Amino acid sequence: MDRSSLTRSRRIAPFVAVAAAAALTLAGCSSGSGGKKSEEGGADASAGKASTPRMTVALVTHQSPGDTFWDIVRKGAQAAADKDNVKLVYSADPNAGNQANLVQNAIDQKVDGIAVTLAKPDALKGVIAKAEAVGIPVVGLNSGVSDWKDLGLLEFFGQDESVAGEAFGKKLNEVGAKNAVCVVQEQGNVGLTQRCDGVKKTFEGKTQVLNVNGTDMPSVKSTITAKLKQDSSIDYVVTLGAPFALTAVQSVEESGSKAKVATFDLNKQLTGAIKDGGIQFAVDQQPYLQGYLAVDGLWLYKNNGNYSGGGEQPVLTGPAFVDESNVDAVSEFAGKGTR
Repeated sequence: MDRSSLTRSRRIAPFVAVAAAAALTLAGCSSGSGGKKSEEGGADASAGKASTPRMTVALVTHQSPGDTFWDIVRKGAQAAADKDNVKLVYSADPNAGNQANLVQNAIDQKVDGIAVTLAKPDALKGVIAKAEAVGIPVVGLNSGVSDWKDLGLLEFFGQDESVAGEAFGKKLNEVGAKNAVCVVQEQGNVGLTQRCDGVKKTFEGKTQVLNVNGTDMPSVKSTITAKLKQDSSIDYVVTLGAPFALTAVQSVEESGSKAKVATFDLNKQLTGAIKDGGIQFAVDQQPYLQGYLAVDGLWLYKNNGNYSGGGEQPVLTGPAFVDESNVDAVSEFAGKGTR
C-alpha cells in the first residue's frame, strides 16, 4: 500500500469506523415486536438483538497475563457478540507458537469465524492458511496492519502503528523534547517495533530504545529507573502501553529524574494520571472498537456477505491524542471501559 493511500485512509478512518459501527448495529436488528427470543436464540428489533442463527467466533490475541488493555478489546467484542447472537470464545498467549496452537484449536472446534491479532505474523501464517482452507473466515485486529492482506485475511480493524509512531514523534517536537527513551515491553512484536521506528522517523531529538520484560512489572520499574539514573539527559519516557506508563511515573520519582512520561494506549487509571499531570499525553487506538468491529465484521460476512473496507483497506481506529485539553471528555468513557 502506498503512502498516499495510507494518508487517505487515515483521514476517513473516524468516519468509516463510526459509520460501520452504526450500520452494524442496524444490520444486527430484525423486524418484529414484543422482544421475544427467536428459535435460534436471537431477539427481535425491539430488543436490539439479531435473530440470525447462532454462530461461534473465536477471538485469539497475544495478550500477556495481567495486561488490562485486552479487557477493553474483549468488552467491545462481547458487546457485538451479545447483539449478534454470537458465542464468543476468547483465548490468548503472548508466545507466538502457542497463539498459533490456539488458532488451531479454534479450527478443530469448527468455529464460524476467527478474529486474530498478528503481533508476530510469520508464526501465524501457516495456521491462518489452514483456517481459510476449510472455509473459516479470518479477520485481523489490533496488530498486523502491514501483513493482513498478505496472509489472506478478510478485513483488518486497528491502528497503523507506523503512522501512530510518526504522529507521536511530531508531538514530542511540539512539546520541546530533546532525548526520549522508547520502552519496548515485548521484543519481536512488530507493532511495538513500528511504534518506536515511527517515533524515530519524525522526532528531531535523540531516540533510545529500552527493552524490558513486560510480564514482570517490578523488573520493568527497576530497568527504567536504572536507565534514568544512568542518563540524566533523558527528558521523555515513551511507553507503549498504559500500565507501563504508570510504572514509568514511579521510576521517574524513584530515580530523581526530571523526565516526563507519555504513552501509547489508554485506560481509566491513565486518564486520571493525565488529569493530575503525571502523564503528559496518550495515543488512543480505541481497542473497544477493534474488538467490536472484528466480531461484527464476521457476523456481517456470514449473514450478508459484506466486507468492511471493501476487503482492500483496513478500518483504522486510531491514532487520537488525549491530553489535558480533552481528557475530561474521554475519561467518562474510559471509566465505562469503552476507551
